[in-house]
Amino acid sequence: MSWRGKRKDDGVRASDDDSEAHAPAKKVAKPAEDSEESDDIVVCNISKNRRVSVRNWNGKIWIDIREFYVKDGKTLPGKKGISLSVDQWNTLRNHAGDIDKALSDLS
Repeated sequence: MSWRGKRKDDGVRASDDDSEAHAPAKKVAKPAEDSEESDDIVVCNISKNRRVSVRNWNGKIWIDIREFYVKDGKTLPGKKGISLSVDQWNTLRNHAGDIDKALSDLS
């Protein structure tokens, strides 16, 4: 038998009582985009499916640059994106001139 087909701990099995303790956590539903709980302020749409927003999440302010997708008529945030803290945003903003210079050097 190949090494992939055999378990190292063939004789050791978890009891039914132990399996309850290792059950996966239940997922909590996220509030809908149009709900009153959402503190998102959409600053601009970069393209059809990308936008920049400022949000208050867990008591902290984040600058969110994210792709969105449409599912069942609703626009939902995708996995692709980045959330920057205010400090990170300030660092990026302070280097905007350097980024512009690098862009002009490469053009």
